[in-house]
Amino acid sequence: MIKWFAAILGYSFLRFPGAIIGFFIGSFIEFLSKNSFSVRTSSYSIRPEKFELNLLALSAMIIKADGKIEQKELSFVRNFFIAQYGKDRADSIFKSFNIEIKKEVQHLDQITQVFVQQTRYETRLQILHFLFGIANSDGSVSDSELQKLSQIASGLRLHLPDFESIKAMFVKNKDNAYKILEVESNASQDEIKTAYRKMVKKYHPDKIRGQDPAMIRGAEEKFREVQKAYETLINK
Repeated sequence: MIKWFAAILGYSFLRFPGAIIGFFIGSFIEFLSKNSFSVRTSSYSIRPEKFELNLLALSAMIIKADGKIEQKELSFVRNFFIAQYGKDRADSIFKSFNIEIKKEVQHLDQITQVFVQQTRYETRLQILHFLFGIANSDGSVSDSELQKLSQIASGLRLHLPDFESIKAMFVKNKDNAYKILEVESNASQDEIKTAYRKMVKKYHPDKIRGQDPAMIRGAEEKFREVQKAYETLINK
């Protein structure tokens, strides 16, 4: 249910692209819900309440990044948590969120270190997706928000190509297709074809069958973006 609620919410902000983004982020939160918002592997475990509060702290950083607090961004986060927990618990959680919003200084390094130590890399990529969704909920991702997202990605120990790849899904420009395929803008047709084959091997959903549902959905979305980027460049 959460993913469909998120898709409807996203559509109300950004029409069809917003519905796609909302569906993906809702799927991620729905997956965490089924696991009591506990992110686990054989070697990592983070308490649900700690995950929630640290995710809210990162959300607050994105909302405040451009020096103003947009109602659409607040509503984006709040509506997801209401869908996740119900209004009463969401209200309780957002007491902590309101404290984070009002803080003069937030310790990004401490917050991201928790995720680095207690969650796996794939989960941290999904967190970055969620934060990009917040930044984009008012219709665009500002330069100051991009700077903060970059700092968070660095703190989460995410690789630069992964950051640029996720960014390209939200921030559209003429070089987007090149960034998605991770090639230079002067790449030849042969180089584009070679890059496409590498990306297909890297992101094809069959590569992660049997893993987390959110990871599979993310791979499917990324694979579609790779295909679109390839078709754009090869037909130029």
